[in-house]
Amino acid sequence: MGKTLENGKLYGTGTGPGDPGLITLNAIKTIKKCGYIAVPNAVKEKALSYQIALAAVPQVKDKKCICVDMPMTRDKNILEQSHIKAADKIAAVLGNGHDIAFLTLGDPSIYSTYIYIHNKIKSMGYQTEIISGVPSFCAASALLDEGLVTGSSELHIIPSSYGIDKALELPGTKVLMKAGRKLPAIKEKLEQNNISAVLVENCGMENEHIYNGTGNIPESAGYYSLVIIREE
Repeated sequence: MGKTLENGKLYGTGTGPGDPGLITLNAIKTIKKCGYIAVPNAVKEKALSYQIALAAVPQVKDKKCICVDMPMTRDKNILEQSHIKAADKIAAVLGNGHDIAFLTLGDPSIYSTYIYIHNKIKSMGYQTEIISGVPSFCAASALLDEGLVTGSSELHIIPSSYGIDKALELPGTKVLMKAGRKLPAIKEKLEQNNISAVLVENCGMENEHIYNGTGNIPESAGYYSLVIIREE
């Protein structure tokens, strides 16, 4: 479907990692001006990105909401079907001339399920725009009151669910994203290689925790957990 003047625009809106104080002014402006919001959950109140936006923009509760179910699976067929279904729901609203702010945690460009929908909507001819959000690893580094990298040091952002063996050999600082389910394997590898790390769980949220040192990292933690390994 080609773009027309009557079509609405989709804004992939990053709400930051958890603290409503970290949502950007641009994100707030975008949420306020859009007639619709969309959230990656079948129930909007269960979407963390919605709760963050609600704390920063109370009137968001009165906006029409598109709830899209995003299954937690690595099955490509299931994911593809869910992305198609979500894009179709969003396209139907865009086609009626309504702008939509899709609320997503952190930054939409970093390991975000939103980007799959973004690309489908874009390929259908609709206008799209990404509204940057504060990434969780930047917020975690600030929480620790330490920098991530300096000078010529390298920074590597790694999805923990796909294995970390080769990642540990990389120079510089490593950030292991969404480490919760893989913590036992991660901790074992770190201890085997005598590598010190820090775990930040639920950064910016009410149940935020910091575990300094590999030995203090628990065997399990929430889904929104990341491990920071700094170059010695």
